[in-house]
Amino acid sequence: MKSGTGDRIFYGINYTLLSIVLFVYLYPMIYIVSCSFSSAQAVISGEVWLWPVRPTLMGYETIFKNKDIMTGYGNSIFYTLCGTALAVALTMIAAYPLSRKDFGLSGPIMLIFTFTMFFGGGIIPTYLLMSSLGLINTRTVMIVPGALSVYNVILSRTFIRTSIPVELHEAGQIDGCSDFLYFRTVVLPLSKAIIAVIALFYAVGYWNSYFGALIYLHDRAKYPLQLILREILIQNRLSALGIAAGGPSL
Repeated sequence: MKSGTGDRIFYGINYTLLSIVLFVYLYPMIYIVSCSFSSAQAVISGEVWLWPVRPTLMGYETIFKNKDIMTGYGNSIFYTLCGTALAVALTMIAAYPLSRKDFGLSGPIMLIFTFTMFFGGGIIPTYLLMSSLGLINTRTVMIVPGALSVYNVILSRTFIRTSIPVELHEAGQIDGCSDFLYFRTVVLPLSKAIIAVIALFYAVGYWNSYFGALIYLHDRAKYPLQLILREILIQNRLSALGIAAGGPSL
């Protein structure tokens, strides 16, 4: 069907606005990559705008000479993979029974879950709990405490309740299908979309987490990448302050 003048104008405005939005979102990423390949003098003097200026790999060589960086990468990847797998499994296991309308305790359990979204014990009671469980300075403390998000449980429960027909469960019961078999063979395959979404949420959260490591971990060999980078930034800032303090005074 041939597009009219109004349609072409509409598409043109849409493509223009979307291109602007795409550029706004992509430019910071392109700028960071360009800075990483540019010389330090070019970055400090503000010469880098879009493409690398006086390209060099010295920055990457300096970073990867630091053994703590590679250790932090390995730890962050381990925490992200294990934490995401555990969190997705727990979330789906919790969401499925809560999505069942014939489950009488769904309301009270959701009320308890929702209560924890607004009220918590605080840092000190949480630290004491982790200490009493023997999780301080262990890799487990970076995975287990954040392994279940109530928000993601609500999302998954709503998806299962609204997207998977009840008739499938009734048909499975007629064929002698148990609840676990129905969950494994019907609910999980039909929930790939929400599993992908919550897996992304959990993965980003685990990858960016540093506060738990700052409180619970004492062994540098277990530090995630974010904590290593924080130390490097603090050291560079202190070095800059030391140089400034040692300079000539007027």
